[in-house]
Amino acid sequence: MSAPWWFFCAWRRVAVGAIVWSCMLAGARAEMLHVTYSVSLVGLPIGIANLDANLTQFSYAIDAHAKITGLAYLFSRARGASSGQGAIIESRVVPATFATIASNAIMTRTIRMSLSANAVTGVDIAPPFDEKPDRVPLTERDKQGVVDPIGAVVVPVPAKGPLVGPASCDRKIPVFDGYTRFDVDLTYVGQREVSAKGYQGPVAVCAIRYVPIAGHRRDRPSTKFMADNKDLEVWLAPVASAHVLLPFRVSARTMMGTAVIEASEFSLASE
Repeated sequence: MSAPWWFFCAWRRVAVGAIVWSCMLAGARAEMLHVTYSVSLVGLPIGIANLDANLTQFSYAIDAHAKITGLAYLFSRARGASSGQGAIIESRVVPATFATIASNAIMTRTIRMSLSANAVTGVDIAPPFDEKPDRVPLTERDKQGVVDPIGAVVVPVPAKGPLVGPASCDRKIPVFDGYTRFDVDLTYVGQREVSAKGYQGPVAVCAIRYVPIAGHRRDRPSTKFMADNKDLEVWLAPVASAHVLLPFRVSARTMMGTAVIEASEFSLASE
């Protein structure tokens, strides 16, 4: 399925905006962050993920990819990659582009999305999702005031406040991934000390609640399970020069047991 004309128009506007940002931010110090995550389920290693981010106080550009490994690969063969970029304005993420591709042994699906002023301006999904009678309809309002899944992992903190503290977590993140709209509610739990290649120090510990809004299948058992799930947690590690935090560890109780994604490397280099 080819992208509609309005999608290419939206991406042209994004490209012009990116040039403007580049001129504005030419003097800003950038941090190049590389994170390697291990993925486990009920304590057994099942995959790896890598994230590369270019971060300043005013912008972000992130590429991430993940794949199932080991014995789990024999059953799933799942892998995926996502990228996104945008601005950080007054401690608020303002995405411009988002793209993701996911594949398994059966099919591959791509999603491309453009945004402006936290509103979705274009979406292309190939192949499209099947219509289901229990899918909650999306409205145009569901595409306003949102961030994409990549923008959601960037957590800015006001410049005058501490990087690790209640302000790190206490927030609601409105997410639209191209076909579903949901909130991620973060609540501050405390701090922990962590150690990984490239980083040793404090992280903010946040409890997570998943709140489905639209686009999801209301009768699907996994939707109900995650909406009721109180065993979701993220640890956020600081990137001081950009005054943002990014996930160091995510744990979630799933219908198959507890899944954990944890950094084994969290390294920074100035550009």
